[in-house]
Amino acid sequence: MTERTQGRVIAAHGRHYTVELQDQSLLKCFPRGKKNEATVGDYVELTRQGLDEGSLESVLPRKNLLFRSDENRSKQFAANVDQLLIVIAVAPAFSDDLLGRALAGAWSAGITPIILLNKVDLLDGLPAARARLAPFYKLGVKILDICAQDSAQVMSTILPLLTGKTSLLLGQSAMGKSTLLNTLVPLALAATREHSVALGAGKHTTTSTRLYHLPEAGGDLIDSPGFQGFGLLHLDREEIERGFPEFDAHIPECRFYNCTHQREPNCGVLAALERHEIDAGRHALYVRLVQAKAEHESY
Repeated sequence: MTERTQGRVIAAHGRHYTVELQDQSLLKCFPRGKKNEATVGDYVELTRQGLDEGSLESVLPRKNLLFRSDENRSKQFAANVDQLLIVIAVAPAFSDDLLGRALAGAWSAGITPIILLNKVDLLDGLPAARARLAPFYKLGVKILDICAQDSAQVMSTILPLLTGKTSLLLGQSAMGKSTLLNTLVPLALAATREHSVALGAGKHTTTSTRLYHLPEAGGDLIDSPGFQGFGLLHLDREEIERGFPEFDAHIPECRFYNCTHQREPNCGVLAALERHEIDAGRHALYVRLVQAKAEHESY
């Protein structure tokens, strides 16, 4: 006998999902058709089949969806996210381009970004790292100095920010994201193994993205694997523009309503750029994103 119910996707395993029901029981669910492709953080409707399996019937309306896309593929990070925690480090050097793209993706989706600057105990490189973050300090982005290995500091600094929210943790490889996750969710690895075995996924199944509950904060933390690229080809020009909130105050000064802020006369954004009110590197990233989108559409 089948039973209709609802739940939330807490892990994605390639061809199937782990869905948590309201009673906190877990089901191994397979999507019914490609239209029902879900991602971690999605609320879904499913048909229960037996004790521990189900068929995913539909994805309920999302508040937002964060994903990256390039010429070859798209990769969903998570849905229904309140804030994005971007882990970077004093060393090894983080990518300005990737950081800028992640911020643009977050802002375009209506997600609040927070930058976590890890390894601030490496004092020799700290001034240079902070100098590279100067445009984001100016924008009012919350930037926290942390040492991921200092568990007491992590819990006192970061945990309060996660209260009652769904937060997504992202970071390039070697930035210290895993150390940070294991501090915030001490049983993260053990829980992943237990759920994989319980659902017949195998002891060595790797989960690309996983949602963890934070009982101390009353919130949820979604961990996604390290990334080395952050394409935004799925965004149209207006959505890209939304990823650069520093433009907002100057757009009303543009002569043309459909100004692309690249070379048009009497452009408020370009005028602000000349007055150094907009960071040149940020504007250059905007131009690269818009031009990449145009080139992609021309193929």
